[in-house]
Amino acid sequence: MGMKMKIITWNVNGLRSILQKTFDDFVRDMDPDIVCLQETKVNPDVIPDVGFPQYGFRSFNCADRRGYSGTAILSKFAPLTVDERTSLESLLPTHEGRVQIAEFEKFFLVNVYVPNAQAQLTRLPLRYLQWDGKMGRYLAELDARKPVIACGDFNVAHQPIDLARPEENRGKAGFTNEEREGFSNILAQGFVDVFRAKNPDATGAYSWWSYRCGSRERNVGWRIDYFLASHRMGPAIGKCQILSHITGSDHAPVLVEIS
Repeated sequence: MGMKMKIITWNVNGLRSILQKTFDDFVRDMDPDIVCLQETKVNPDVIPDVGFPQYGFRSFNCADRRGYSGTAILSKFAPLTVDERTSLESLLPTHEGRVQIAEFEKFFLVNVYVPNAQAQLTRLPLRYLQWDGKMGRYLAELDARKPVIACGDFNVAHQPIDLARPEENRGKAGFTNEEREGFSNILAQGFVDVFRAKNPDATGAYSWWSYRCGSRERNVGWRIDYFLASHRMGPAIGKCQILSHITGSDHAPVLVEIS
């Protein structure tokens, strides 16, 4: 796999849409070794051609509901195993294609699209009482076998520094006490928020912006897309960047380098 590996996570808010916009130039310019996508919204019988034959391994975890949710992994290296029907998915009423676990020689890679609590917090009990706790335990079980990198859209701004307007959003989906506590509990299982560890005082560093009111242009955003890594991976973790200049989705890609 070489001395340095680049992994990118990106909620593309529709793979077909991003393929018509910036995806080709983005992949060509960044040349990541592994790309983890969320909210692909593709169907198992109609998966679009993403091009780029160097990604010989491609895995799409599609939701039962057509045009909804979904995750994908594109990799230059074939994993040893891939699990797409995890126990986390069993918490949901139907399969939503939200998790992929790829086992490589030196680490597990977990690609996740965490359920949103929803505007009226209708999914907050699922999120807080079931998903977050089980996810933390699941990652810890993987970490007992080999180091873990977990990435994706976690649908929570962990600390006030992670969103532009914390006071007016306190208690709303993505910034409830329950969601923030759930994220803290996942970290307490032995993981680090890589971007924040590398950039402890960085402000205005966001990965999602509403399409409304020119939020992205004014940088009124949220950091809800993460890389988490086992503590013991610390020496192998290089830079972690939010690629906010990459457009085409309401989310920005996030990059991490590991050696």
